[in-house]
Amino acid sequence: MRRNIKMIFALSSMLILGTALTGCGFPLSKELIVNRYADALLTKNNEIQFRFRINNEILDRQELYKVKVTIHDDQLAAAIGKREIVYGEDQFLNGEYLEGKGKSEKYIFMDPLPLQKDIHIHDLQQMIEKNNAVSIEIYNNQEVFGRVYLTNFSSEL
Repeated sequence: MRRNIKMIFALSSMLILGTALTGCGFPLSKELIVNRYADALLTKNNEIQFRFRINNEILDRQELYKVKVTIHDDQLAAAIGKREIVYGEDQFLNGEYLEGKGKSEKYIFMDPLPLQKDIHIHDLQQMIEKNNAVSIEIYNNQEVFGRVYLTNFSSEL
């Protein structure tokens, strides 16, 4: 009986400690950038569009933030013609910020970017899903709130 209690205590302690160390909540915790809704879409016009959903509730008291997409893969950056894209740079407060208040979740569909160099669809899928080719970052002038690699790919072709 004592052995079972010790084992249960040890397992519970490991679960709590592991959760605290990884910064993750329990399995139902919320994500800032909801990865299952984040993807790179290859359009039928040979353009790439980055789409994702941001959970504004996690930003707490932050009212304004920026969203930056960074292309880490050299071949993909050459095909797009850019290494970094800041969402809304022409529309929101001179391109600087998005508002965090309002809906609890915000869907962002960036304008499609034409590929200047062809990449085979399989190679593009491999870059996105397995090679950490693209990351999304939420930040303001003081701190980074969250960063995630885009790991979902879809195509209209």
